[in-house]
Amino acid sequence: MRYAYHSPDRDGIVVAHNAAKRNYGIIKNQILGIMKNKNHTPIHDKHNHEHHQHHQHNEHNHKHHEHDEHSHENHHSHHHHGHHHHHHHDTANMSTRKLLWVTLLNLSITLVQVVGGIIANSLALLSDALHNLGDSSAIFIAFLAGKRSKKSPDQVHTFGYKRIEILAALFNGVVLIAICIYLFFEAYERFINPQPIKGLIMLIVATFGLLANLISVIVLSKDKEHNLNVRAAYLHLMGDTLSSVAVILGGIAIWQWEIYWLDPLITVLVGIYIIYHTWDVVKQTVDILMQSKPSNISLVEIKQSVENIKDIDNIHHVHVWKLDDTQTHIEAHVNLKNNVDMKTMMQIKSKVEDILKTKFHIQHTTLQFGYECCAGNKKLINNG
Repeated sequence: MRYAYHSPDRDGIVVAHNAAKRNYGIIKNQILGIMKNKNHTPIHDKHNHEHHQHHQHNEHNHKHHEHDEHSHENHHSHHHHGHHHHHHHDTANMSTRKLLWVTLLNLSITLVQVVGGIIANSLALLSDALHNLGDSSAIFIAFLAGKRSKKSPDQVHTFGYKRIEILAALFNGVVLIAICIYLFFEAYERFINPQPIKGLIMLIVATFGLLANLISVIVLSKDKEHNLNVRAAYLHLMGDTLSSVAVILGGIAIWQWEIYWLDPLITVLVGIYIIYHTWDVVKQTVDILMQSKPSNISLVEIKQSVENIKDIDNIHHVHVWKLDDTQTHIEAHVNLKNNVDMKTMMQIKSKVEDILKTKFHIQHTTLQFGYECCAGNKKLINNG
């Protein structure tokens, strides 16, 4: 790829730069305003609503005092589980809204860097613009995927649409790695044929990109540990922030000392950093799509814990997988020592579910109980 050298109109550059600063200030104030409003959402009404539900629940128990203790515990567990999902949906809504604002801000960075890169004849700046353009597309896909994933399960997609976010995160990671590989080839061309670069313009544009990226990173920082898709977008922006710092330093060196080979060197170093950190996201998404066992769960420990229950002979044909980055599922056969009645079996089942929930943090269980079942094939993993 070759970029022609142009003599810029200084007044035009100043006008374009001032316009970019004004647009950046508007977007920044809008984002900070949204964050402020979200952080000051009144919780008094929510508290009263939960208190009202608790009062109704007590009245219901008073009227139906003949229900046994086991039924009460199941009802309380279900109520708590519903509250947990309500909190998760609120977090997801906030995450998708943040992704939209970050997308708009990233697009503004891209436009400024494209113009500045062409004027300055800087590969590092143009590659950073290409990087930002890829990030903007990827983050917008993450935004659309986040909205789609909240659609309720139906007769075709019985698990719901949670894995749309996983697919989007995988796509984002692959695109980012592909962009970095492309930039390596462009950097090689610049090493072979160095070209003069306008370091001052490169420095000014990179500084604008750094400030905008820092705001985007701050906006997403709280949600990156709770959502794999947001984390992928966060890594995109961290790479952009790092590249902006590198371009600023390179711009200073090129402006003062005309060290033009720093431009492609910065491109290569930033690309290596991005690939190193993005690979983990790609690996996690592939593991989820392949229904691999979560790395923090040991099947041997599950077997030992469940078989310590006195009524259980063994647990076998165990499958543990993650539906998305938050929900872990398990299905297994449980063989009992005695031919018990249904009520006793349900009590044993509750003990197993409690162990899986409290010790292994598995909320979704599908357990098949039997007596003298699966004769001759009681392996922990059914590979037959």
